[in-house]
Parts: sequence; structure tokens; C-alpha cells
Amino acid sequence: MVKEELLKILACPVCKDKVEYDKKKNEIVCTVCGRRYPVEDGIPIMLVERAEKGDS
Repeated sequence: MVKEELLKILACPVCKDKVEYDKKKNEIVCTVCGRRYPVEDGIPIMLVERAEKGDS
């Protein structure tokens, strides 16, 4: 689980836009480019090389 306060300050490292938390997949998802970043032990791993490209 990722805290709401943290989501408010996080941004996609690629396009610098807002992100959301996908509870089902336990991922951080960029609202613009769609890249998905893993969350491990409650910590978002916001590294471009760990992201999966989205459909956007």
C-alpha cells in the first residue's frame, strides 16, 4: 500500500506528470504515458529501467 501523501508528491520520471496507485497490481501508473512502476515493500521503485511501458 502506498500512502496518499506520497502519491501527491510523486511524478513520472519520464514525462513528469501525475501518477496513481493500482492496488490490484501493486504498481504506480503514470496518468499520461502509462508507464507502470513496481512497488516493493510499500516503496515505489520509480526507476525508468524498472518501468513497464504503457499503452498510451
